[in-house]
Amino acid sequence: MGGDPAPSDEPGDDPVASGQAGADDPTFEIPAWPERRYPYDDGVTYEGSTVFRLTPVGEGVEGTLVELVETVLRTGPYRFGDYYDLPMPVYLARDEGTGDVFRVSVRDGRVGLHVLPATGSSGLRAFFERLTGRTGVEWTVDCRVEH
Repeated sequence: MGGDPAPSDEPGDDPVASGQAGADDPTFEIPAWPERRYPYDDGVTYEGSTVFRLTPVGEGVEGTLVELVETVLRTGPYRFGDYYDLPMPVYLARDEGTGDVFRVSVRDGRVGLHVLPATGSSGLRAFFERLTGRTGVEWTVDCRVEH
C-alpha cells in the first residue's frame, strides 16, 4: 500500500481540528478522503491522507498503547490484520457493526486512525469510545490532512 501510514507533523500537514475529549466528545467528521490509485506496476496507492491522532493526557493508561489497541481490536466487532514489515504497529481494521474500514497505528505515544475511502465517522467514533472506555484518562484528538 502506498503512502505513509502515519504522517508526521512535517510541513504540508494541515491541522484541521483538535480538542480534548470529554463533555464535547469529538465527532470524527472527516474533512477529506484519500483517493485510491491503481498504478500499472505498483498495486494500490493512496493520494492524500486524513489521520485522527488520539493522545492520552497524563499517566494512567495501563500497559502499552499497542496492548490497548490490540485488546480493543480483539474484543470489539472487528476483523483485522497487521502489517508485519513495518517499523511500528499498523493494523487494517473493519468494524463489522458499521462496515467502516480504516487503519490503526501506534506511534510516539499516540494512536492514529487513518481514513480510507471506505471509512465513515461512525466507525472511527465507535473505535475511540471503545479505546477510551478501557482507560481512566482524558484523551486529546486532532485531525491532520495531507494533500
